[in-house]
Amino acid sequence: MKKTPLLNIALSRVIASLGHGDILVIGDAGLPVPPGVELIDLALTQGIPDFISTLRIVLSEMQVESHVLAEEILVKQPPALTALNALAEQAALGERRLLSHDEFKQLSRNARAVVRTGECQPYCNIALVSGVTF
Repeated sequence: MKKTPLLNIALSRVIASLGHGDILVIGDAGLPVPPGVELIDLALTQGIPDFISTLRIVLSEMQVESHVLAEEILVKQPPALTALNALAEQAALGERRLLSHDEFKQLSRNARAVVRTGECQPYCNIALVSGVTF
């Protein structure tokens, strides 16, 4: 059995297959998944699993070089933003880039996968850009 916290087979497989610069999106329950992009659906019901818990588990296995958020998250300020800022301050997310929500959805077309959570707070979506460990 794995020693890291991530137990989901599909998500672990995708993270293991990422190369430098590849994108993994973690989204709320309403984020559309573009045709042709793999969907890893973790959502059970509203709020389960939540966005930040899912992100923290992904970060336990994924080396992140940078991240992208929709600028609208700064306007709406959902509770997850505080945790996102703390993770950024801990250097867990690399450099931050902001796009409009529409541009974020366009960017997700280039993702290796979209992870759907049960999060129902507005704009709780992040694109993680894979880094390298060397």
